[in-house]
Amino acid sequence: AQGERHREKQEGALMLTAEELREIMPFCSADRVLLFVDPLSDAMREFAISDNMLREAAFIAQLAYESGQLRYMEELANGEAYNDRADLGNTRPEAIAIAAEHGTTPGPFFKGVGPIQITGYDNLLACGAALGLDLVHDPRQLTQPIAGCRSAGWFWQTHGCNELADRQQFVEITRKINGGLTGLADRERYYARGVAILGDNRD
Repeated sequence: AQGERHREKQEGALMLTAEELREIMPFCSADRVLLFVDPLSDAMREFAISDNMLREAAFIAQLAYESGQLRYMEELANGEAYNDRADLGNTRPEAIAIAAEHGTTPGPFFKGVGPIQITGYDNLLACGAALGLDLVHDPRQLTQPIAGCRSAGWFWQTHGCNELADRQQFVEITRKINGGLTGLADRERYYARGVAILGDNRD
């Protein structure tokens, strides 16, 4: 049976520690761990991810892969490949106009940001509406720890990943986040590490 973490709960949710985060993401610097552990814990509580260990482990594993262990809060590619992506809303007149105001095109302007890489005009519009942020005019708000972690939690919850994590359907979670199975083996290694580390901290 799944027990409680040895540490106390906060508001009924399990709290992630800096030590656990560093163990799961060993190439994340101590400074980055300290910068992100509280925003990450708060976001997991806000979006019901910290309700159980399986959700936490799957969520942290996906973020570890997407962000290079919290090192990158913005997609490394220039984003031009997204210019004609109607499925992301990048061909909408308003998306084109906003990008033009900033001297660029929709692909680069609305490329992936945040630890889970929220990508495209439509996703940023929906995420901003949910979080109370104007992300279509300033997507780079999600490169900051609090907004970035909340955006990841929002995407996770709204795409049904909590329920998939409960059923240990990690491959399907990867499809939801990636659109395919890029880096699946690495993601699964983070997941296994997370289950082991977080599971060890239960009675």
